[in-house]
Amino acid sequence: MAKKSLYPLTEPMYYVLMCFHRSDMCGTEIADYVRILTGDRVHLGPGTLYTILSTFQSESVIEKVSSQGRKITYRITEKGEKLYQNELARLRACLRDAEEV
Repeated sequence: MAKKSLYPLTEPMYYVLMCFHRSDMCGTEIADYVRILTGDRVHLGPGTLYTILSTFQSESVIEKVSSQGRKITYRITEKGEKLYQNELARLRACLRDAEEV
Protein backbone atom coordinates (compact mmCIF):
# COMPACT_ATOMS: atom_id res chain seq x y z
CA MET A 1 0.00 0.00 0.00
CA ALA A 2 1.33 3.44 -0.93
CA LYS A 3 2.20 5.90 1.79
CA LYS A 4 -0.47 8.60 2.26
CA SER A 5 0.73 12.12 1.55
CA LEU A 6 0.49 14.79 4.21
CA TYR A 7 -0.47 17.38 1.59
CA PRO A 8 -3.14 18.59 1.26
CA LEU A 9 -4.00 18.14 4.90
CA THR A 10 -7.32 16.70 5.96
CA GLU A 11 -9.49 19.02 8.03
CA PRO A 12 -8.66 17.21 11.30
CA MET A 13 -4.93 17.32 10.48
CA TYR A 14 -5.15 21.04 9.78
CA TYR A 15 -6.86 21.75 13.09
CA VAL A 16 -4.28 19.70 14.99
CA LEU A 17 -1.47 21.77 13.48
CA MET A 18 -3.43 24.96 14.16
CA CYS A 19 -3.50 24.04 17.85
CA PHE A 20 0.27 24.09 18.07
CA HIS A 21 0.28 27.77 17.11
CA ARG A 22 -1.47 28.45 20.38
CA SER A 23 1.01 26.48 22.47
CA ASP A 24 2.58 23.10 23.04
CA MET A 25 -0.26 20.66 23.75
CA CYS A 26 -1.14 17.11 24.66
CA GLY A 27 -3.86 15.08 22.95
CA THR A 28 -6.72 15.90 25.30
CA GLU A 29 -5.90 19.61 25.13
CA ILE A 30 -5.96 19.45 21.33
CA ALA A 31 -9.31 17.63 21.24
CA ASP A 32 -10.87 20.12 23.68
CA TYR A 33 -9.49 23.18 21.88
CA VAL A 34 -10.67 22.00 18.43
CA ARG A 35 -14.13 21.17 19.80
CA ILE A 36 -14.48 24.64 21.35
CA LEU A 37 -12.92 26.50 18.39
CA THR A 38 -15.24 24.83 15.86
CA GLY A 39 -18.37 24.83 18.02
CA ASP A 40 -18.43 21.01 17.94
CA ARG A 41 -18.31 20.95 14.12
CA VAL A 42 -14.99 19.09 14.15
CA HIS A 43 -14.73 16.23 16.61
CA LEU A 44 -11.39 14.50 17.08
CA GLY A 45 -11.99 11.05 18.52
CA PRO A 46 -9.07 9.28 20.16
CA GLY A 47 -8.44 7.01 17.18
CA THR A 48 -8.29 9.88 14.71
CA LEU A 49 -6.32 12.20 16.97
CA TYR A 50 -3.66 9.73 18.06
CA THR A 51 -3.25 8.42 14.51
CA ILE A 52 -2.63 12.01 13.35
CA LEU A 53 -0.18 12.66 16.20
CA SER A 54 1.67 9.43 15.45
CA THR A 55 1.86 10.25 11.73
CA PHE A 56 3.00 13.80 12.41
CA GLN A 57 5.65 12.59 14.83
CA SER A 58 6.97 9.94 12.43
CA GLU A 59 7.10 12.56 9.65
CA SER A 60 8.89 15.09 11.94
CA VAL A 61 5.98 17.53 11.75
CA ILE A 62 5.77 17.58 15.55
CA GLU A 63 8.11 16.48 18.30
CA LYS A 64 7.62 15.32 21.84
CA VAL A 65 8.42 17.99 24.42
CA SER A 66 7.66 16.14 27.64
CA SER A 67 5.77 13.26 29.15
CA GLN A 68 4.20 12.75 32.55
CA GLY A 69 2.69 9.31 32.86
CA ARG A 70 0.42 8.90 29.85
CA LYS A 71 0.31 12.65 29.10
CA ILE A 72 2.65 13.48 26.22
CA THR A 73 3.09 17.09 25.17
CA TYR A 74 4.13 17.95 21.60
CA ARG A 75 5.26 21.04 19.71
CA ILE A 76 5.39 21.90 16.03
CA THR A 77 8.71 21.62 14.18
CA GLU A 78 10.07 23.82 11.41
CA LYS A 79 8.83 21.25 8.89
CA GLY A 80 5.40 21.32 10.55
CA GLU A 81 5.29 25.11 10.45
CA LYS A 82 6.06 25.06 6.72
CA LEU A 83 3.36 22.43 6.15
CA TYR A 84 0.85 24.54 8.11
CA GLN A 85 1.71 27.74 6.23
CA ASN A 86 1.46 25.97 2.84
CA GLU A 87 -1.96 24.60 3.73
CA LEU A 88 -3.11 27.99 5.02
CA ALA A 89 -2.07 29.59 1.70
CA ARG A 90 -3.90 26.85 -0.24
CA LEU A 91 -7.09 27.40 1.77
CA ARG A 92 -6.89 31.16 1.30
CA ALA A 93 -6.54 30.63 -2.46
CA CYS A 94 -9.61 28.39 -2.42
CA LEU A 95 -11.59 31.11 -0.65
CA ARG A 96 -10.44 33.75 -3.17
CA ASP A 97 -11.51 31.48 -6.01
CA ALA A 98 -14.92 30.87 -4.41
CA GLU A 99 -15.51 34.58 -3.90
CA GLU A 100 -14.90 35.23 -7.61
CA VAL A 101 -17.58 32.79 -8.70
